[in-house]
Order: sequence, then structure tokens, then C-alpha cells
Amino acid sequence: MILPAVAIVAGLVLLVWSAERFVDGAASTSQRLGLSPLLIGMLVIGFGTSAPELMVSALAAGQGNPGLALGNAYGSNIANIGLILGLVALLAPLSVHSSVVRRELPVLGAVTLLSALLMWGGVIARGEGVLLLVLLAGFIGYSIVVARRAGKDSLAGETEESLATHPMSLRAGLTWTLIGLVLLIASSRLLVWGAVAIAEGVGVSDLIVGLTVVAVGTSLPELASSISALRRREHDLVLGNVVGSNLFNTLGVVGVAGLIAPIEVANEVLLRDWTMMTAMTALMAVFALGWRGRPGQINRLEGLTLLALFVGYTVFMIQLVIGSASA
Repeated sequence: MILPAVAIVAGLVLLVWSAERFVDGAASTSQRLGLSPLLIGMLVIGFGTSAPELMVSALAAGQGNPGLALGNAYGSNIANIGLILGLVALLAPLSVHSSVVRRELPVLGAVTLLSALLMWGGVIARGEGVLLLVLLAGFIGYSIVVARRAGKDSLAGETEESLATHPMSLRAGLTWTLIGLVLLIASSRLLVWGAVAIAEGVGVSDLIVGLTVVAVGTSLPELASSISALRRREHDLVLGNVVGSNLFNTLGVVGVAGLIAPIEVANEVLLRDWTMMTAMTALMAVFALGWRGRPGQINRLEGLTLLALFVGYTVFMIQLVIGSASA
């Protein structure tokens, strides 16, 4: 068990480092190629930070571990809201000004509800994977239209400030994008091997490993970028990063994994994991959108609520692992 544990730690460290290089390179390249800051903030950064989830889930599905792929996607959504958004809001209350982020939140809610319908039959088949990818393509098209029509949006301004902190030439951007991508693939293979070996050694399902260790690990790039954005007081970029990442996880990551290999869905995924993901998504939307004259924001108490839900869920999952190992 020592070698798989070392593989997981080394894979996660390399995954975080390569993901940051990949996102910085891709964002800088997109800017040099003339993509608008709003579109970079909506798609490149939000989706780019989910590259680890995509790589890990695709490799897991291809190697016959679709449970790990599904657990990684949904577990990352839970970690993004509970751990990342909760922790960041606890450090400093987040004010929400971007109209684009406000429009994306209901889309995320609808996609989350749709995921339950797709899992209702006990399997996410290849056709349903294709459906998710088609919806993702539709959302990307919608985002492009919105970015072209939108006037001045706070998310665009914050993205410009973020890009200014990491200026790169086109050659440097392309180089780091390629290096980040290659290392993402290598570190994902290492992480998947270690995670599957740990699951088999301890006697737990690859789903649980995906929902816990792998999910938190692949969410670390989002945590790093969110804390960096918080230091620059780029609140909309923090929330936009989480919303964009969760949209990509639900549509793109699960879609690709389902396309590679059908994913069997146990009842506890709907009753336990999907329910927690949906509840946290709803709370995030209620806090961020505001109501009855209350401005859209996530204050420290609300951040603590999200973080407490994540901690409670994680403790419960750890108890499942301990129970399986001692059985």
C-alpha cells in the first residue's frame, strides 16, 4: 500500500502544478489570439481548472473504473462549493456583481437536475454521454453569444486584471499549454493507478475513492486560483470559476466518461452524493443571487455553512472507508 499512496501524493502534486501551468498558458494564448476577457473568464479559466477532472475521469473510464470517473466529477462539485467557496467566503465575504455569473447559476441548477434523470435508470449509457456533450457544446455557443452582446461586466474586468499578473508571449503561452497538458496526462495516470490500487487494497469501491481523495485532489487547482483571485479582490472570478468548473464537470467530464464506457450508478449515488451536490448547489445559488432586496453575496456565516456541509459529508465518507476496511 505504500507505493500506491506515494503514487497518489506525487500524482496530486504534479497534477496541481501542471493544471496551473495549463490554465495560465491557455488563458494567455486565448488573449493573444484575440478572445475577449469575458469569454476567457467564462470558459477558459472555469473549464480549464477542470482539466484534471477530465483527464482522471477519462483515464479511469478507459481502464474499466467508471465509478471512479463519476465519483471524481460529482465529488469535485461538492468540494468546489463546500471546501473552496466555503473556505474563501469564510476568509472574506464574496460580493456578486457579474450578470453573467447570475445567468450561469440557474443553468447549473438545471443541469444538476438533469443529471438525476440520466442516472434514474441505474446507468449513464453512451447515448446519454453524447447528450451531455451536446449540451456542453450548446452552452459554449450560448456563452460566445453572451460574451459578444454583453456590455461592461465585472467578470471581464477581473479577468483582465488576472491576465495582467501573468503576462506571456504567444510562444510562451503555447509552450506552457502543451507542457501542462502532457504533465496533466502523466500525473492523471499516476493518480488513477494509485487510487485504484488503494481501493482494491482497502476493499472499498472506486466510487468512494473518487468522491473523496481524488475529488479533493483534482479540486486543488480551483482552490489555488480562487485564493489568488481573492487576494486581488476579484470576487466574481472566484464564483465564476466554481460555477464554470461545476458545469464542465457535470456535462463534460461525466459526458466523456460515459461516452468511453457506460457508467453503472448505484442507488446511494442518487440518495447520498447527488442529493448533497444538489443541496449545496441550491444554497450557493440562493446566497449568490440574493432575494427580497438582499444583495447577492456569500458572507462568512454562509461560507461556514457550506464548509460545514462539506466537512460533515467528508467525515461520513471516511467512516464508510474505515468500516469497509475493518469488515
